[in-house]
Amino acid sequence: MKVVDLSKILAGPYVTMSLADLGADVIKVEHPDGGDPTRAWGPPFNGPDATYYLATNRSKRSVTLDLKSAAGQEAVHRMLADADVMVENFRPGSSLARLFNYQELSARYPQLVILHISAFGDTGPLRDEPGYDMVAQASAGLMSLTGEPDGPPVKAGYAMGDLGAALFGLIGVTSALVERERTGHGQYVSTSLYESQLALHVNWATGYFATGERPTRLGSGHPSLVPYQAYPAADGHFVIAVGNDGLFRTLSTALGHPEWADDPRFATNRARVTHRTALNAKLQAVLVDAPVAHWVDLLKPLGVPAAAIRTLDEVYDCPQTAALDMVQKVDHPDVGPLEQVAFPVTFRGAR
Repeated sequence: MKVVDLSKILAGPYVTMSLADLGADVIKVEHPDGGDPTRAWGPPFNGPDATYYLATNRSKRSVTLDLKSAAGQEAVHRMLADADVMVENFRPGSSLARLFNYQELSARYPQLVILHISAFGDTGPLRDEPGYDMVAQASAGLMSLTGEPDGPPVKAGYAMGDLGAALFGLIGVTSALVERERTGHGQYVSTSLYESQLALHVNWATGYFATGERPTRLGSGHPSLVPYQAYPAADGHFVIAVGNDGLFRTLSTALGHPEWADDPRFATNRARVTHRTALNAKLQAVLVDAPVAHWVDLLKPLGVPAAAIRTLDEVYDCPQTAALDMVQKVDHPDVGPLEQVAFPVTFRGAR
């Protein structure tokens, strides 16, 4: 499968890198004036390029073309003649969007699946507005849900707008390729950072639709489960995730307070959510007296989900990460082998 990647930044390049991981021949087209802007998004750098760029552009062939020049456009059309997929994130209404529009491309290359990723979608009053990940997180409500109750809105640690659009875009492309097997024709596939964030609201959205109440920030807490958050221990924080009343009874007994499970305020999850503050105060009073390892080692054998909050150095030193073979080396022509996070799906047990 041949993929022509006209996208830049994160969402589009993540789609095409994923397709490359799955075996596609991906040709990344970059502008001669510096290429993809993420090449300069550092530090850190590894060789001439920022590690941000390296994170989403492995396993691709690269070519430099000025898409606004006749020669550059002709070169792209030669690539599209036998391509299966084209990915772009041109700003709606831009000259490049007009030059490489689906109507003309589909007439010339009926086999072609075209993925367009935008900030706000193809229709509506915001369709022509540009936007980066943080704009999507803000405008689609994610930042209103992230952070401490009395603190300011907080950006998620990952680029959820870009990555959400990338994953939904990848689903769209693979679905269109399956449909092409039946019809013989490609099609236009579109998603946006905004749409992907709305789709990821999931229970937040259904809760709002049912009640009409504006959700508030809960820190690490869960709107519908208690206890299900980070708690302070003597030497740091860890998480407890109690998803049913049986687990809460086990937790209560393990902490030396079996009576909590029979307290009407805490006996059911519905009651615990109502009395979240009172229960958390009791839990914190107990948990702060011992270190994280003590509580995790106590609770996990009992089947109560609990985990230390790891830093990235701890994550990549973890035996589970190694066992999954999630860190692999990729050869780079300028800087040699690079460690990268692998595609997170196995096929018949292999990556």
